[in-house]
Amino acid sequence: MTTFTSTLPDELLNRLNEKAKSLAMPKNKIIEKALKIYLDQLTRAEYVRSYKQAGSDVDIFSMAEEGMEDYLKQLD
Repeated sequence: MTTFTSTLPDELLNRLNEKAKSLAMPKNKIIEKALKIYLDQLTRAEYVRSYKQAGSDVDIFSMAEEGMEDYLKQLD
C-alpha cells in the first residue's frame, strides 16, 4: 500500500472527521471506500456515454444489426 499526502477544504475535512467519529472508522478507510465508489461511477458513466454514442452512429448500428442477424441464424 502506498502513502500519499493531500489537502482538503476545511469544511470537507470537518465533515470527514465527524463521519469517522460517528462510524468509529479511520478517515483513510472512508476516503478509500468513497474514492472506489466514485471511480466506479465514472467508469459506468463512460460506458453509458459510449453506448449512447454508438447508438447514434449509423455504421455501428448497422454492424450490430448484422451481428444480431448472424447470431439468430446460429440459434436456428
